[in-house]
Amino acid sequence: MDGACVYLVTGGCGFVGERIVELLSQQDYIKEVRVFDSAAREEVEKYSTDTTRVTVRRGDIREPGAVLAAMQGVQVVLHSAALVDYRGSVPFGELRAVNVGGTENVLRACCALSIPYLLYTSSIAAVGPNSSCEPLLRGDEDTEYSGEVELPYGKTKAMAEKIVLEANGKKLSNGGSLRTCVLRANTVYGERAAFLQELLLLTRASHGALNHLEPEHTERNHTYVGNVAWMHVLAARSLQLEPGLLAGQVYYCYDDTPSQGVQVRLQLLSSADPSTDKAARHFGYKPLFTWEESRLRTAQWLKAAAGSPAPPQLHEKMS
Repeated sequence: MDGACVYLVTGGCGFVGERIVELLSQQDYIKEVRVFDSAAREEVEKYSTDTTRVTVRRGDIREPGAVLAAMQGVQVVLHSAALVDYRGSVPFGELRAVNVGGTENVLRACCALSIPYLLYTSSIAAVGPNSSCEPLLRGDEDTEYSGEVELPYGKTKAMAEKIVLEANGKKLSNGGSLRTCVLRANTVYGERAAFLQELLLLTRASHGALNHLEPEHTERNHTYVGNVAWMHVLAARSLQLEPGLLAGQVYYCYDDTPSQGVQVRLQLLSSADPSTDKAARHFGYKPLFTWEESRLRTAQWLKAAAGSPAPPQLHEKMS
């Protein structure tokens, strides 16, 4: 593979997408990181370096023409744009138009423009919970988990995953082949995490009580946003260098954040080993940030964003 590459990040102004852009801009084998986002912010161009230029283009992932124009001259696409909804507040048709229709537009553009590499940012919601609310306990990429996905958002992510994986090996207009793989994020925390800001406001409204409905021993995977982004950087590069290994594969995002969900949220607001190691085995992934670094960075951001509240106390909410 000769010469520096142009990478495109859809949704590159989002919570995870911006961190991907920041880390990509630090790689000297990339000459341009192009951001495509409906909420594009020119300030993201601040990540430009002496060797890598960051450019921003505003556009809607649902518009094929806008997608095609943004992807001209690109070699690698990291498709992170998505409409996220864990509460069922967004109509299914709107979710499908962005998460599935937008992905179809990106895949069509890859084929038309002969872009050989696509990395898709999925979610554990594409796997479950299922409609029977059965737990997926310490599973990995090979764990079978049956039943219908319960959440509308999860259904659209599963649909998008399917078409991305089915597109692996598809012929490009220049006669080459498209290589795709999928990264599944779980609960992502860190600076600018909206759910943490909401939790902070709720604890303040409850006079310092962090109410919860789940037992304290419940396991819930959290991953720091910087490590999710770093896995994207490594996977995208390895997809280029070792397509025979990564193409058609699915990887869960993980780091060394403890798995006790309630306690993790308590510690994040106050100041475990992963089930899988597939990413480490296939492309040498190791977390860029330790749990302690991740916790401190997040706590410092929360303190700066909303002041320093008294440490929250844990209260189990009965229902």
